[in-house]
Amino acid sequence: MRALPVLLLAALCALSVPASGAGQAPRWVSLAPHLTELAYEAGAGNLLVGVSAYSDFPEAARSLPRIGDAQRVDKERLLALQPDLVLAWGSGTSLELIEWLRHRGIRVETLEVRRLEEIPAALETLGRWADTPATASAAVRRFRARLAELAPAAVPLAPVRVFIELDHRPLFTVTGAHLISELVERCGGKNIFSDLPGLAPAVSVEAVMAAAPEVILHTGPDADPLSAWRRWPQVPAVSRSAVYAVPGDLVARPSVRALDGLEAICRALDPWRRAEGTGS
Repeated sequence: MRALPVLLLAALCALSVPASGAGQAPRWVSLAPHLTELAYEAGAGNLLVGVSAYSDFPEAARSLPRIGDAQRVDKERLLALQPDLVLAWGSGTSLELIEWLRHRGIRVETLEVRRLEEIPAALETLGRWADTPATASAAVRRFRARLAELAPAAVPLAPVRVFIELDHRPLFTVTGAHLISELVERCGGKNIFSDLPGLAPAVSVEAVMAAAPEVILHTGPDADPLSAWRRWPQVPAVSRSAVYAVPGDLVARPSVRALDGLEAICRALDPWRRAEGTGS
């Protein structure tokens, strides 16, 4: 019986929030932070009228209405925004929500971006939908030029073994299917858990110790991740204090800012690549 209140709320909001029509700009809603960032880069930021939680970049996105996160979306609030287009995350937006929106006549487009080389195509697609192809093309050129500049001069014969730590309690990592793993590889590293199934599995301290990572990259909120590992000095990364914090929103979001994450990871790994050349 929730359909009637939802429709009534949408009708009431229509009195104060005009739907787009002739001469009016389209109204977009983004269901993922990285899609929000890509929309702005492609020149479509002015079309956004709502975004998902954690859409904190660029600054203009912070002031837009929030409609929930990947686990829970406020459907009534989303309908009230009267979107013409909803940007969905291919592997992060539920099929139930996508079908629910389409059943109500709302256009939903899904974008699945997992690797750096997929970002240019996403920008061009968004530019096409927003009728801002020149802006999107310029963003693509900047992205490709900077990616070429950030490529390491030489990849070691034996990559530096890296443990990617999402959080310490509980201990989570990422597999080779995740963007962070790609960034590590591009910097001459090797994700010690790249072969695990899934995307972000839980692991044990014992498994980390057995894999003997030479560097630990922490993407969680802990500003001093080394302190949590000091009790295990037998881990090579701990014995040489090679435990670094890298900003999670830069390395985990498949957006243009992933290049900032790539630079941060390369900066963390570079001393060990220089010192050992082929790893230990």
